[in-house]
Amino acid sequence: MDIHEILKYLPHRYPFLLVDRVLSCEPGKSISALKNVSINEPFFPGHFPHHPVMPGVLIIEALAQAAAILTLKSANLKADDDTIYYFVGIDRARFKKPVQAGDQLILKATILRERIGIWKYSAQAEVDGRVVTEAELMCTMRSKQ
Repeated sequence: MDIHEILKYLPHRYPFLLVDRVLSCEPGKSISALKNVSINEPFFPGHFPHHPVMPGVLIIEALAQAAAILTLKSANLKADDDTIYYFVGIDRARFKKPVQAGDQLILKATILRERIGIWKYSAQAEVDGRVVTEAELMCTMRSKQ
């Protein structure tokens, strides 16, 4: 799935769209996506000027965006003006290695369960085959009204 298709599923736009490509997606099961971490990212001038590191909260957000695509594809829905997909919880987050400019971040999410409109995922971010971040995420869709 290229960026044009991703934009149909996520309401996020620059500078907060953190998924560049979906590598694979098995609706109802799992997703693998890609975030190219460029030196031109708007957070690098301040985090940190002499040693650019991607903030951990943005890695988690990138994982949540990949999970959102998985959920919307699983439910056969797309982004619209009436609903929003909220990130509502995180458990067991671990940051194992810094993500730097030039890295390709592989975002993986697997559905653990869905109950009363709350989706729970096991998520991992990898660089060069090494896990750099892992967490369990919870998200839900709600009406904007």
